[in-house]
Amino acid sequence: MAAEEFHAPSLNDFFPPAVLFEGTPFELDRLMLVRILLSALMMLFFVIAMRSPKIIPRGVQNIGEIALDFVRINIAEEILGKEQGKRFLPVITTIFFLVLASNLGSIIPFINISPNARIGMPLVLAALAYIVFNYVGIKKYGFFKYVKSSIVVPGVPLPLHFLLVPIEFISTFVLRPFTLMVRLMANMLAGHILLVLFFSATQYFFFVSGGFQAVFGVASLAAGIAFTFFELLVIFLQAYVFALLTSVYIDLALHADSH
Repeated sequence: MAAEEFHAPSLNDFFPPAVLFEGTPFELDRLMLVRILLSALMMLFFVIAMRSPKIIPRGVQNIGEIALDFVRINIAEEILGKEQGKRFLPVITTIFFLVLASNLGSIIPFINISPNARIGMPLVLAALAYIVFNYVGIKKYGFFKYVKSSIVVPGVPLPLHFLLVPIEFISTFVLRPFTLMVRLMANMLAGHILLVLFFSATQYFFFVSGGFQAVFGVASLAAGIAFTFFELLVIFLQAYVFALLTSVYIDLALHADSH
């Protein structure tokens, strides 16, 4: 009888139903509301941090500047150099902090899921990166020269081009956005599923099964807490990798003729 009181994780834990404007083009579910909330909180943080900047930063401004300098120095300028890093810093910074803020939802109590665990947000961010690096290459070289420079490997025998050109085309124009999208979504979805399983097991062993099985609840709780800290590392790494690869792809587009 007691076992029937336990509710195992369902699809709604991973793909929640609509909660606002259901049946309209503006339908919002919990994940989308979380996405809007976390994005708004991120923007509010930077508005507060930079509302009246001082020459010698203190408090929230100091935290904001450290965060912005991390992206500028360790991602944009590291990959693109100072001139191009400054040019593309707005888009790289936007991508980094959108991914970071959205990912944080997976460990915030009562939210407990990242909007990036569903394909929509990673798809939009990957499309943004795809549009930017292709726009950069086309603007610099023109459409046909950019495509040719991106897919034709110089200095190889002619017969090998029949093999290399399709490979380079798929690698550059298909796999780059696809891997950006899938890597982010898969990591955040896997982390969410594992946390749900750990803490669902904890709830079951402590409050449903009872008896000596509570020992397993202690183990699952410890594993859940440990994995939460690991997830915090994954949250940061996914934002870093997404922004870093976007910078790398922009740099490759800028230097397509030296392919």
